Amino acid sequence: MTLPGATETAPTPAAKAADSWWRGAAIYQIYPRSFSDSNGDGIGDLNGITRHLDHVASLGVDGIWLSPFFTSPMLDFGYDVADYCDVDPIFGTLADFDALIARAHALGLKVIIDQVYSHTSDQHAWFQTSRASRDNAKSDWYVWADAKPDGSPPSNWQSVFGGPAWTWDARRGQYYLHNFLEGQPDLNVHNPAVQDALLGTAQFWLDRGVDGFRIDAINFAMHDPQLRDNPPATGNHKRTRPFDFQQHIHNMSHPDIPQFLERIRALTDSYDGRFTVAEVGGDNSIAEMQLFTSGGRRLNSAYGFNFLYAERLNAALVRDVQEEWPDTPDMGWPSWAFSNHDAPRAVSRWAAGADHDRYAAMALLLLVALRGNIFLYQGEELGLPQAEIAFEHLRDPEAITNWPLTLGRDGARTPMPWRSGAPQAGFTTGTPWLPLGGGHDARAVDVQNADPRSLLALTRRLLALRQAEPALRLGDIRVRAADGDLLVFDRRHDDAVLRCVYNLGPAPLDHALGDGWAILDSVGDADADRLPGHSGLIARRL
Repeated sequence: MTLPGATETAPTPAAKAADSWWRGAAIYQIYPRSFSDSNGDGIGDLNGITRHLDHVASLGVDGIWLSPFFTSPMLDFGYDVADYCDVDPIFGTLADFDALIARAHALGLKVIIDQVYSHTSDQHAWFQTSRASRDNAKSDWYVWADAKPDGSPPSNWQSVFGGPAWTWDARRGQYYLHNFLEGQPDLNVHNPAVQDALLGTAQFWLDRGVDGFRIDAINFAMHDPQLRDNPPATGNHKRTRPFDFQQHIHNMSHPDIPQFLERIRALTDSYDGRFTVAEVGGDNSIAEMQLFTSGGRRLNSAYGFNFLYAERLNAALVRDVQEEWPDTPDMGWPSWAFSNHDAPRAVSRWAAGADHDRYAAMALLLLVALRGNIFLYQGEELGLPQAEIAFEHLRDPEAITNWPLTLGRDGARTPMPWRSGAPQAGFTTGTPWLPLGGGHDARAVDVQNADPRSLLALTRRLLALRQAEPALRLGDIRVRAADGDLLVFDRRHDDAVLRCVYNLGPAPLDHALGDGWAILDSVGDADADRLPGHSGLIARRL
């Protein structure tokens, strides 16, 4: 198999046109374990997803993003991959995946899947070979290093999930690096043979019909080969893990990462209309997001955590985030989410005792108006709150290790409620892997389908507005006001100008829209002259 290398030429106009579906797209994230269980074992699966794709298509999104469904021991619920090119039996088979792709495409939905290139499971055949000796064919496919003279780890690097990022392996008589769990050894992506193997896995899925990739933790893909210690963190930010006590300048974010991204882009551009988006977290995320998407030869977009980990939503945050992505020729294209499988649900983080549905509606009106791609997390269309999970039911290794200071990710991963009053709200006929969230049954899909005033109905209406208005999908953005709770910005495309106005706080605001505007949609009883608490509107200039 021959794999494309990096190219020195920018994509042709024809290639850009083929890729244009994703620019400004709305993509719905599905966490397979928790979406729908078709066989009663309590764990969601691919067939469960397929039977509910009509619901997803009804929202008006452009595609779906599937979190990992690959063969895995599930220490990190699929982000510890043991076989990149097969489906874990708990989720189904490759034939089930092919059926999912076919149904999604028949409904007009693109399918994006996760790719995890920074690490594998310690059960992966590559690692089993690599750890066997220091001189086998894959001996340098992972990051191995000798102990210091006193037997301690090669550097002071700390794992995201707690404790040193190094584990001793007696087979090799060396330490191996794992930026995450001990069972997630880091690949040595500096090695061209490793890059070739990873591109081979991407090609496997592209040939099966996937429309693109969300590339997990890509800034962890390469390390400092000199294994220099990280310096201490500065400032007074919250520290609940040893990881938080360091500046992460040597264990991640190596300057050679963009060269690998160019190889990924060359491969995906050899297929029509494929899309790549990087997950980029960390203290330097905006700069890295821009680096990883700049110049037209790297990834199409980058997915940041500016909103996902924000404790409050305020006008200054939106202004700052949007102004960091100017509409200039070499600037990449951002992607935004308010909620996902790694962060507490936004409405619970931000509403702070306010009317839940009112706040959720206002936040949704904001999300659909942002410049960039937008991602909706399953259940966001229902206004699901973060679930409270008792310690004895926790499954997330980070939550268990750091409890109670870090509540973890389980509360955002609880089962999707489909039918109110049904056992487990229609998610499964068995015992679900996580308990159903409190109050989620009353927000089930069937209940909201029957209510034209529901958040589900609003989601469909607002996504239809985004689809209908090129200014919302493709236009530039200019912030007009970010004063306290008042946020005003314009989206412009060709001759069209849309004004987006929000009151992000609980107290009413007097704000006159002025003459020459026609309101396209509003939430929270906002009108041309007044903004009640947690309200907003989108208007078109006449």
